[in-house]
Formats: sequence, structure tokens, C-alpha cells
Amino acid sequence: MAAPGRSTLLPPIDHPGVVQRPAWRLSAQATESFTANLIEEVPVALIYNGVSHAVMLASPRDIADFALGFSLSEGIIQGPRELLDLELAPAGEGIEARMVITARRFAGLKDRRRTLAGRSGCGLCGIESLSDAMRPLPTLADRTFLSLRAIRRALDGLAPLQQLNQLAGAVHAAAWVDPDGVIRHVAEDVGRHNAFDKVIGAMARRRGGRPPGFALLTSRLSYELVQKAATTGISALVAISAPTALAIEAATRAGICIVALARGDSVSVYAHPERVIDLNEAGL
Repeated sequence: MAAPGRSTLLPPIDHPGVVQRPAWRLSAQATESFTANLIEEVPVALIYNGVSHAVMLASPRDIADFALGFSLSEGIIQGPRELLDLELAPAGEGIEARMVITARRFAGLKDRRRTLAGRSGCGLCGIESLSDAMRPLPTLADRTFLSLRAIRRALDGLAPLQQLNQLAGAVHAAAWVDPDGVIRHVAEDVGRHNAFDKVIGAMARRRGGRPPGFALLTSRLSYELVQKAATTGISALVAISAPTALAIEAATRAGICIVALARGDSVSVYAHPERVIDLNEAGL
């Protein structure tokens, strides 16, 4: 057994985003070595028209979806057609997402340019003013309805689709779910915001655009996730963990139905309960 502290690199396994490293398990009975599956985490530079805008730590899968989703959810572009070109290139220990956006959107980006100090757990990190952090959210015209049956079906179907989580854990997942509870797309990432951005980007790239439905998130539901949903026109969010007060306040104003603490046997509704079919049928 190699001594603890000596780095013995193992060849990558056949799953992008997961690597193997030696580790040691200590217990009262024994000490044993084992091979650990670990989630990769790399810096991803988001570059617009030759200017670096943000560096985020992310799982190195679905980076094209991430770049488009981030561009949409941060309001840098208003639609996928305003992203004129996207090239992914290795750069040092990370990846550069080199994008070309329309001159109008790039001018707007320069007007409110900010630098994000990328951390996998960050949401609004690096924003230079309170007005940037709490930018006004649109009031959504869409009124997606939810049912307990669809939510339960989505929850039951999510775990088998979380490949990275099954291999190594340590990742969040986001999914796009149709009104019947059928999962149409799943993305995983070390960052909960990144996972959501990947789903947003994948649905924007989809032929015919994003179908009706709702987003399912494995993470806690904080303000910046509601902000991303409102900016991209997603009017219903379901989260496995709990929401924050600010997230609920923002969702109520923006017209986003919020269901959280979603379990197989129960869910909690925090915003726009009139859009949950089961509550309407119960006369609440």
C-alpha cells in the first residue's frame, strides 16, 4: 500500500467528469486502501467577444449547454439566436468557452460588466453592486400547473438518470420535466447553479425550443435560482431541499410556483398554491 500523502494518479475511468484516486479508509478494526471515484471540478472561463466575463468552477460535461444557459439566465442574451458562435478550447487546467454574441448584447454586457469569482457553491459572488444582485425580475405570463402525481413520477425517475451521482456523489442535478412527470433532460454538476444553467441551455438548444413543463432541482432553492428561472421564463420550480425566504418573496412577485421539500409521500407548496391541481381539488 502506498503511504498516505503520496499522490499516485490512476487512469481515468470511462465516464467524463469522474476520475479515480487512491484513498485510505480507517476504522477501529482496520486500515485499508481503496480506489475512490471523484467528481472532476475544473475552471471554465466564459468569454464574450474576446473579453473574459466570468470564471466558474464546474464539472467538465455539457459545457456548451452551460455556456448558453449561463448567458440566458444571467440576461446577457435574450435568446439562443443572439449567441452567434461558441467554441470550447482547453486552456491550462481548465476550459475556455469562447462566445460571440450580437453587437447589441455585447454593448449591454459592457455597460453592466461584472467579474464573478467562480466557486462551485457561489450564486451571486463577485457582483459589484446591490442593484446588480437584486435586479428587477419580470412577471411571467406563463402559468404552469403542477400535480402531485407528476412530481412523484419525476422524483421516482430522477435517481436512475444521475450517472455522476451514482459513480461518485458530490454533485447536484437539475432536470426538465413535462407536465405528466416524464423527465426530458437531466444535467449534473458540482454547482447547483451550473446544473440548472446546463438544463436551461440544453432546452434552449432543443429543436422547437423548450417544451412545457417544470424544473426539478436536487438542491436547496435560493434566490439566485429563482432569478435564473424568472429571467428565462420558467414559471414552476420543484426542489428536493428547502427554499429561502428571499427566494419565495421573489417567486411570488415573478409568478413562479414553488414546491419544495419534495418527497415521495409529501411536498410543501410555498408560492402560488392556486397552480397546484391537488390543492385546488381539495378546495384550499
